[in-house]
Amino acid sequence: MSTPIQMMPSSAPKKKPAPVQKEDSMLLQKEMINRNYHELATAHDTGRKIAATFVPGNLNELLMCFNLARSLPETNALQNAMRKRTGKMIMDAERDGHSEDVCTYVKADLGMMLEGDIGPTGEPLPKPDVLLLSYTGCFTFMKWFELIRQKYGGETVMLHVPYQGDGKIAPNMRDYVVKQIKETVIPTLERVSGVKFDIDKLRQYMRESQKAEENLVNVLQSAKNRPSPIDGYFGAVYYIGPIFTAFRGTPEATKYYEMLWDEVSQRVREKKGPVTPEGEIAEEKYRLIVEGPPNWTNFRDFWKMFYDEGAVVVASTYAKVGGVYDFGFRHDAERPIESLAEYCLGCYTNLNFPQRIDMICKYIEEYQADGLLINSIKSCNSFSAGQLLILREVEKRTGKPAAFIESDLVDPRYFSAANIRNRLESYFQMIKQKRGAGAAVVH
Repeated sequence: MSTPIQMMPSSAPKKKPAPVQKEDSMLLQKEMINRNYHELATAHDTGRKIAATFVPGNLNELLMCFNLARSLPETNALQNAMRKRTGKMIMDAERDGHSEDVCTYVKADLGMMLEGDIGPTGEPLPKPDVLLLSYTGCFTFMKWFELIRQKYGGETVMLHVPYQGDGKIAPNMRDYVVKQIKETVIPTLERVSGVKFDIDKLRQYMRESQKAEENLVNVLQSAKNRPSPIDGYFGAVYYIGPIFTAFRGTPEATKYYEMLWDEVSQRVREKKGPVTPEGEIAEEKYRLIVEGPPNWTNFRDFWKMFYDEGAVVVASTYAKVGGVYDFGFRHDAERPIESLAEYCLGCYTNLNFPQRIDMICKYIEEYQADGLLINSIKSCNSFSAGQLLILREVEKRTGKPAAFIESDLVDPRYFSAANIRNRLESYFQMIKQKRGAGAAVVH
């Protein structure tokens, strides 16, 4: 089932925008995210402390044990971008001395601070009481938190997470992270919050996480159907919102993913394609795997380029940015601290290149995709480094065509609709030629 909602009027008076189509689950996700912003805005008034943390490897279940409200700086940036606010924020940060080449998430966040810390929903974002960096695979995260600490002060705790250089989580790596959680993270959170750690609470939150994770995997893997009932990139950013932010481990998230799976299951039964802002895709012409984050400032326009061509993304690496679940990982209530450590170690950007290439090749095969499309993000080295290597190796191993497009996370200056559309059209032509060559060989 889908429900139309009306977009805000465009600044250009010429044309009234068409109603946006959204699944009911997307509307619920938006309500949940907005509710978290309200909880953040009122946290200090109600006696709660606030933790700022990042999406990859976040320890949401652990933070809930201390009744900490959770703020996620990347989410703040992308939510502001979808509301067309980050352009000025980024330029304000650059005028304040930050380089043009710095991650635009960072500059959007710093620009928001300079403008008075008014969050995406219009409510203020109070200063965090503790900064928890639970994934150190992105060096920018460390510098980002240094800048936040300079502005707000407060406690900072950093969990050092070893890189999976050999393509696996060794026991000593897990033990190293477990030791930090027990000896540094938990005591710091106890001190900041004034709440004693209760491992039984953690276990209960993890049981909820596991239920939600099962249904998320069901949803994402439903794209193996023809037609795919979901878009595993543009649509998936809504689906992953609750589980990768402040709701994993809550009964609300469990209910959300039950509802989502019911919704998607119905679409599978009815052999329907994904719902997009422009409406349902009537005919699935191309099935793609996408590597790299989306552009948030022009999100609807970006998605429409795929809709116009009948292109559906059946799987994406970005949908795993907050955790890779589809190869077996689940939060485990029987070994809660060890499970948290494995979650941090298993972040997508903590995998080595052979692992990432294996993952993409597996997606191409299992989801019967036509090829790989890489959205290379100007200011995100965690994703963009090594993407040419990934492209060449995937093409070599699968025989399927691959292509690059380029944009940025939240800087509108680096989104060229004309260039991206031209590259997409060329790519779809390449797929058609590949299909034609294959048919000729068969005959």
